[in-house]
Amino acid sequence: MEKIFKLLLAGMVLVTFQVLGQAEVAMGKIEVRSSAFSEGDKIPREFTCDGADRSPSLEWSGIPPHAQSIAIIADDPDAPMGDWVHWVLYDLPPFLTGIPAGVPASEKLPSGGTHGRTDFGSTGYGGPCPPKGTHRYFFKVYALDTMLNLKAGVTKKELLKAMQGHILNEGVLMGKYGRS
Repeated sequence: MEKIFKLLLAGMVLVTFQVLGQAEVAMGKIEVRSSAFSEGDKIPREFTCDGADRSPSLEWSGIPPHAQSIAIIADDPDAPMGDWVHWVLYDLPPFLTGIPAGVPASEKLPSGGTHGRTDFGSTGYGGPCPPKGTHRYFFKVYALDTMLNLKAGVTKKELLKAMQGHILNEGVLMGKYGRS
């Protein structure tokens, strides 16, 4: 009897791992890319406060077909005062597969989407601007199961709270920028 119980338990564990593995494959991850820089590479000056301070282009794949919106958060965890938020963008249409460089800083985008407030105190993209040394910048893309319909100017913290329980999939692209 004990041998049968052990075999049943082992079978249940195996089935559980197979199901979990299939769910992970089905969900996958969003693959985030940019024509401006590759994963772990230096972010070109044009997209920083030392250049034109334009947002870089971002492309992505892996948005589930039932997604209702996309959100983007870009931040710098290496900032002296802790995480520094460079970009908050949400309620982008789910059919988008990317955004071009130089997204306007307007609160509402003509193609859909709403800007939140950065730690610079403004809406729109604020490029890397480390006081010294090299910092990492994470461009995170989220697929959501709802339109959030938040007002313009919400913070990263407010956006993350609104996204709780609604994230279907996510991905990240990390770039670096430094100053001496």
